[in-house]
Amino acid sequence: MLDALKRSLLPFLSAAVRNPKTVGAAAPSSRALAARMASAVPAVQAPTIVEIGAGTGAFTRLLQERVPADGRYLAVELDERMAEHLSRNFPNVEVVHGDAADLGKLLADRGVTSVDAMLCGLPWSLFSAELQEQLLGEIAAALAPHGVFSTFAYVHAARIPGAKRFRAAVEATFDDVEIQSPVWRNLPPAMTYACRGARSEA
Repeated sequence: MLDALKRSLLPFLSAAVRNPKTVGAAAPSSRALAARMASAVPAVQAPTIVEIGAGTGAFTRLLQERVPADGRYLAVELDERMAEHLSRNFPNVEVVHGDAADLGKLLADRGVTSVDAMLCGLPWSLFSAELQEQLLGEIAAALAPHGVFSTFAYVHAARIPGAKRFRAAVEATFDDVEIQSPVWRNLPPAMTYACRGARSEA
């Protein structure tokens, strides 16, 4: 258990030092938050699942267990060392080293035309309004009509301008936005979003 914690915590801290604007947490996400996010994986045959901002694999570890053998799981990570860490630890996951702002191209280059579930651990409140809208547009465009987008935000940051902008942007992008109860067993506690029905203009 301690060895597993070290394997995830050290790469996380290293990335936080290198890129403080893209790592918005105090620690890797908890198993409780990972379980909440993993519940978004649909029960469909051969699903395509994409995780954005996979980091050290806090979600990846649990999510890969939810994807059947005939499914496909891609993990997009901007930080090169984090991507290498994911590739070493999750050989059955397709790790994509790239910027989620180019998500459509990253997926097209790999022959992905429709995604059943998109899960995201990016620090939305740290992003500008323009970047939030660009990322959400890429996500919405990639989702299948029945697809779900799941992400989270920290409870303590709900009132800061970036978090308020993100909530408004999500509600402008999707018809159905479910803000779920907080996951208290996380540092910091986080509330999750389950979004469906991407608007055609998004």
